Amino acid sequence: MALPVVAIVGRPNVGKSTLVNRLCRSREAIVHDQPGVTRDRTYQDGFWGDRTFKVVDTGGLVFDDDSEFLPEIREQAALALEEASVALMIVDGQQGLTAADEAIAEWLRFQDVPVLLAVNKCESPQQGLAMAGEFWGLGLGEPWPISAIHGAGTGDLLDKVISFLPPVGSEDGEEPIQLAIIGRPNVGKSSLLNAISGENRAIVSPIRGTTRDTIDTTIEREGVSWKLLDTAGIRRRRSVDYGPEFFGINRSFKAIERSDVCVLVIDALDGVTEQDQRLAGRIEEDGRACVVVVNKWDAIEKDSHTMPAMEKELRARLYFLDWAPMLFTSALNGQRVNAIFPLAKLAVEQHRRRVSTSVVNEVLQEALRWRSPPTTRGGRQGRLYYGTQVASGPPSFTLFVNDPKLFGDTYRRYVERQIREGLGFEGTPIKLFWRGKQQRDAERDLARVGSRGR
Repeated sequence: MALPVVAIVGRPNVGKSTLVNRLCRSREAIVHDQPGVTRDRTYQDGFWGDRTFKVVDTGGLVFDDDSEFLPEIREQAALALEEASVALMIVDGQQGLTAADEAIAEWLRFQDVPVLLAVNKCESPQQGLAMAGEFWGLGLGEPWPISAIHGAGTGDLLDKVISFLPPVGSEDGEEPIQLAIIGRPNVGKSSLLNAISGENRAIVSPIRGTTRDTIDTTIEREGVSWKLLDTAGIRRRRSVDYGPEFFGINRSFKAIERSDVCVLVIDALDGVTEQDQRLAGRIEEDGRACVVVVNKWDAIEKDSHTMPAMEKELRARLYFLDWAPMLFTSALNGQRVNAIFPLAKLAVEQHRRRVSTSVVNEVLQEALRWRSPPTTRGGRQGRLYYGTQVASGPPSFTLFVNDPKLFGDTYRRYVERQIREGLGFEGTPIKLFWRGKQQRDAERDLARVGSRGR
């Protein structure tokens, strides 16, 4: 059963994102003095008493201006209200009642959702009631004085909020697979999210930096639940000023870290850029499963040879993700978009997979038969005794050898290729740890010293 939703609405800079962070006990929502930082609707889990619910943060509402992004922000807020059990309208107690507040209240009266009015920035308990009193005129019922930054009054407000939530039902089930949509600005990440989810889940614009928060969307595909994380486009750090974009990029890196699988979106028109290579390296470094999606395939003139030729060219530049499946899509017309999920599901399964020691050693023995370890000029030859899988997520193997220094990069890459050919692991990085006899002896001696100390 899906969690009930609490929608946060209000004009720009009244403290909506600060309140979201307070209600969800997090710092996920970007907070900045600049108006219009939040544009899409973003979701976090909120907790109060024995209830868990979703808090959806929306962009600042402005009704007397149709300039950049403002109509899209209003659309996102309306979509949030459609799924909400209750809405919280936030106003600024220090600034007082404004015409913009009145316009939002008028709009809310036509929405089919109960509304609570929270008067923010009432840090003084003595003055809070007086500041809140001014907002009775909005006709939305009792104004609740609160301080989002300090937490004053939020407990009483939450007591009222949960009274509007539906009765507790079954919330059992497996945790959803976390899928992060990663890429440079303007490669079509938000368009891809909208195509996958079947709704205008994120604002799409040719202007760079439209998406600033990491946007979470939960859907059902391939018989499992997925949490889709649409992230801010990641540019080079030296190109990014301190502010909303800086925080958004940090959220994107965190999304990679907490994801089960990443979808790296490449622009078919641009090909693989240096920044794409950096993002691919970050995904491999963090040990995440990955599917490479080449978007805007509809804009490429092609024949029967175009796709194999382009895949070869792209893989040559993404050589460290040679284990990741590659899919050519068009978010604009939906071409192959739903094929992402079977590939992502397989990648996650391989990422979590464990193989018995006996099977690992069968593969290693076959690799040794085909190609012996190298020999130094002094006549020393590397010896690979046995291997075992020591972890999953990503799959990690320890290989026991006489001396790791005798195994150069070329032979190590050969062993990794043989493991992949013999065991699969498509869609996930694998890690190999080479342990020599001296390392094992040192660990054994250390264990003995420790046992004597006890």
